Amino acid sequence: MDDLLERLRAGLPAEALITDPDVTASYAHDMASFCDAGAPAVVVLPRTVEQVQHVMRTATALRVPVVPQGARTGLSGAANASDGCIVLSLVKMDRILEINPVDRIAVVEPGVINAVLSRAVNEHGLYYPPDPSSWEMCTIGGNIGTASGGLCCVKYGVTAEYVLGLEVVLADGRLLTTGRRTAKGVAGYDLTRLFVGSEGSLGIVVGAVLALKPQPPQQLVLAAEFPSAAAACDAVCRIMERGHTPSLLELMDGTTVRAVNKMAHMGLPDSTEALLLAAFDTTDPTADLTAVGELCTVAGATEVVPAADAAESELLLQARRMSLTALETVKSATMIDDVCVPRSRLGAMIEGTAAIAEKYDLTIGVCAHAGDGNTHPVVCFDHTDADESRRARESFDEIMALGLELGGTITGEHGVGVLKKEWLARELGEVSVEMHRGIKAAFDPLGLLNPGKVF
Repeated sequence: MDDLLERLRAGLPAEALITDPDVTASYAHDMASFCDAGAPAVVVLPRTVEQVQHVMRTATALRVPVVPQGARTGLSGAANASDGCIVLSLVKMDRILEINPVDRIAVVEPGVINAVLSRAVNEHGLYYPPDPSSWEMCTIGGNIGTASGGLCCVKYGVTAEYVLGLEVVLADGRLLTTGRRTAKGVAGYDLTRLFVGSEGSLGIVVGAVLALKPQPPQQLVLAAEFPSAAAACDAVCRIMERGHTPSLLELMDGTTVRAVNKMAHMGLPDSTEALLLAAFDTTDPTADLTAVGELCTVAGATEVVPAADAAESELLLQARRMSLTALETVKSATMIDDVCVPRSRLGAMIEGTAAIAEKYDLTIGVCAHAGDGNTHPVVCFDHTDADESRRARESFDEIMALGLELGGTITGEHGVGVLKKEWLARELGEVSVEMHRGIKAAFDPLGLLNPGKVF
């Protein structure tokens, strides 16, 4: 420990090192439930690439594991510390280095907050689409590490589609540049995509070139109430089959609707078993909403309410934004899954989740990025009740198994981390896991980067 601190101090300012165990303990874990975390030896908050390189050279020399972190808003345990590790928190590397309206790119450090970048590019008439629900807190580096998504993915795609190039400090301290600043480029293997979603297991992202889009018109929102989740999912299928491209297509099941009603008194009828929100940011969103509203009615909607303007749209979206907070009031703890299935199987996923909730005598609310088939079952439980906690964990596993049975994936945007690494092997298969391990060994032969995560 003394040798580690002495070597780190040789290349870092005093304020970059935290050794007080009461403080370092606060960096031990992200927001996931049921994920073990160890006690870090030290927390380092670098401000420069050179400081990150110094940390990695020191870690390699002393064979000390390194756990990279952003804002720790993740939900899979990917940022959890291991005993005796260096926690490398990148939140102080928070500069927007360039916004280029001609090339439509932004160059940023990893600690930049998603919402800060979004607002900065808006001032240039540009748009950075990825918008995780934690966008006011989460960092771009964390978004890249987990390949995060958000509400707009149905039209604009996920983080991976906006990362053009990266600067990455490797395990031995070397600096690797991947990708490009150009709109097109196919030279060599796509190492950039390899790092996106790698959860800090291959290298430390210290810079990113991000693609931007022109800022779209203000979106308008429609809310449709349904007597069943099956009817709402039928509407989703009809909307996508007819070729509509909503900027947002979100679903809340009856359990979630009731939780939101109880917390915020939004006045939704108790008979509402599903609420579907659709938005368009086209040049004529009213016409699009009318067409989608008709499809919802055909699918069995009992009420269809289109917004007249941006203010009404914001009111309609409030219910979706409150979903997690409302479900957190049901019990003392929650586990948030993010199983993604083909859109055509979305109804079966939600109905199957309801059956699992009944089997385990638990409250499980589901909100979903319906346009992507990306469901977020939220298991509510009393963490002081050992039996209920056990049932919560078992129900969580059954939900993931259901997703795989329906042709889906165990994670659409939250990542694997600690929480789902046993399930990753089931999804990938033996040959794919072997290839993954080979890639890991090529970039991190000593296994120092985020050990015990992903697989």
